[in-house]
Amino acid sequence: MVDQRRIDDQRWLDARAAAKHLGIQLRSLYAYVSRGQVRSVPGEQGRPRLYALADLERLRVRRDARAGHGAVAAGALRWGEPVLDSAVTAITPRGPAYRGQLAVDLAAAGTPYENVAELLWSGYLPDRAVTWPRIAVPHAVLAKLVHAGVAPIDVMPLLVQVAALGDLERGDRRPDALITRGRQVIPLLAAALAPGFPAAIVSRALGASSVAGVVVRALGVDEDATPLIDLALVLLADHELNPSSFSARITASTDADPYACIAAALATLSGPRHGTASMEVMAFADELGSPEAARAAVRALRKRGQVPPGFGHPLYASGDPRTLPLLDAAAKLGGTKRSRTLLALVAATKDAYPSVDVGLAALIAALGAPASAGPGLFAVARAAGWLAHALEQRAAGHLLRPRARYTGVPVAT
Repeated sequence: MVDQRRIDDQRWLDARAAAKHLGIQLRSLYAYVSRGQVRSVPGEQGRPRLYALADLERLRVRRDARAGHGAVAAGALRWGEPVLDSAVTAITPRGPAYRGQLAVDLAAAGTPYENVAELLWSGYLPDRAVTWPRIAVPHAVLAKLVHAGVAPIDVMPLLVQVAALGDLERGDRRPDALITRGRQVIPLLAAALAPGFPAAIVSRALGASSVAGVVVRALGVDEDATPLIDLALVLLADHELNPSSFSARITASTDADPYACIAAALATLSGPRHGTASMEVMAFADELGSPEAARAAVRALRKRGQVPPGFGHPLYASGDPRTLPLLDAAAKLGGTKRSRTLLALVAATKDAYPSVDVGLAALIAALGAPASAGPGLFAVARAAGWLAHALEQRAAGHLLRPRARYTGVPVAT
């Protein structure tokens, strides 16, 4: 059985320990819980409820801000206080807002992913569907390097590097030049979703008129699913200073080219605590095997004070608003036993909220696509945000170089 607390690196304290951690009375702790600022779960076998240490840490960082810069800096990189200014995306109770426009509203309106990318890059939302150009890369040669079991996010860095090698003007630092390369590279990333990267399928996929269309052809799913893929791309296009976007910003701050920014972000996204989390969720569903087993597993987990993998997000105490549209999309497809198992898991877990990774896993499962397509689709979507942050960091004009507080062996003076 997968332990959610292990996957999310969560630690939980009982009420007295939680109150002591913050230096507050129990009634103050309960007030934080009632306001959605601290998550709690039932204790194991009828024991008292437990409280999320990560939430307590965030509250302590905010309280300690009055003590000076050191306390803020100590927790800022762990879901703490903001570390830099950005006009790209705001995190709100209704989910991320791109340049002031809610992602869930853009997705519900059927806004194409390309238009949302242009909004992130320029602040302007085109009122007509945007079509991006395609660039040629040696698909047949690259296909010989990729065996059947290679995941899309392992193919993507190869494509990015090949595209970079073929671009003699990649050092152009103008914002328009970076945007032009984004329009060219993102469809290539979408084509990498083709299992095994066969040259014929990749070429056909790149002939689609939209990024969502490239994804559909690459995965070999029904083209009726194109609007649902577009919806997922829009919902996942950016999420403030998530680890991969922060990596892109750091790289951009060194004045590296856009290909290097994307490559750095892809490397960061590959970790199971970020872009590949949907595969952990999918593996749990496969371990269960059926909707009936999912319901029984949730009951067993709750008795131990645990929740299934992929439930809970530190930024959304009342649930991630991006998740429901993805779950609805999966339900519309009818889908597979795997997707029905995931949907049953969500339905049975009534006292915890599924993250966007659960929604993405359910959609990929409903499409009948391999589990590795989840992180691949995530990367395609998030590439728009990576480049938006790279553009903004370039405009800021300073190197991102934080300082460390040394805690090692004392230095002889």
